[in-house]
Amino acid sequence: MEEIKKYLQFELKEFESTFNKAVESNVSLLDKIMKYIVKTKGKQLRPMFVILSAKLCGQVNDKTFRAASLIELLHTATLVHDDVVDDSSKRRGFFSINALWKNKIAVLVGDYLLSKGLLLSLNNKDFRILEILATAVKEMSEGELLQAEKARKLDITEDIYFNIIRCKTASLISSACGAGAFSVNENEEETALLQKFGEKVGIAFQIKDDLFDYGKEDVGKPTGNDIKEKKMTLPLIYTLNNCDKATKSKIINIFKNANKKKNEISFIIETVINHRGIKYAEEKMDEYIRDAFEILNQFPDNEAKQYLIKLVNYTTERKY
Repeated sequence: MEEIKKYLQFELKEFESTFNKAVESNVSLLDKIMKYIVKTKGKQLRPMFVILSAKLCGQVNDKTFRAASLIELLHTATLVHDDVVDDSSKRRGFFSINALWKNKIAVLVGDYLLSKGLLLSLNNKDFRILEILATAVKEMSEGELLQAEKARKLDITEDIYFNIIRCKTASLISSACGAGAFSVNENEEETALLQKFGEKVGIAFQIKDDLFDYGKEDVGKPTGNDIKEKKMTLPLIYTLNNCDKATKSKIINIFKNANKKKNEISFIIETVINHRGIKYAEEKMDEYIRDAFEILNQFPDNEAKQYLIKLVNYTTERKY
């Protein structure tokens, strides 16, 4: 990751300048919260996908930096709202906005970030880029609602799982790549190709994230957290389809319990491991990465392409 950031050091500095200006506010409370958000923001994966996709297709420009800022604004807005919905007190090892300033302020801050993103694009007439990213936000909401609906019924199939993560996670990475491409050449064919590339990468990224729930590393969220929240992920779906009836019934009964005990969560994790659920998910993740690289191979070789490959590899090799 440090190697990629070094390669993009100039572009990331310009992006951060654009982003910081976009979140400025004359309201002292908002300004204080925005500074906290800037200080605690994550690895900036999505802005890097925007910039590298732009460099792959042409010359990075102000529209590219606005696209990267827009995606970070929208992404941050959804995270702030997610923490309210999930009643989360931590985000990336820091206190969440709702933990520090309560839910009402957090919802309004999310709305503010969303509106600033919209205005950044509208004021600069970046209508196509705004359309690409607004579509992603719509799909993210649909994915979250579909997951919530299925969590009640516990009837998620593999097809439904992939539809959920395509909307919930992959749509934003897809739009980042597409917006980056469009910002430099307005070529719809290349934009569509990179959106498809980003979708494949995004699905692999979410599978990797789901696998952390069955590991023992410190990944910033408790192991077994998805199980506690009744999120049916690929390792578990595969296990339920390949275990005996008694084991399946026991897992489903545990899932239905509101307060799951530590030994019950351990039982599910061990069962998933023993039934190759982890291995199957890893194989699927690798399959999506291979598909992504096949799409990328349609573009001429350049330095940006090599760093885009490194960034994709990071998404599936990361430890958190």
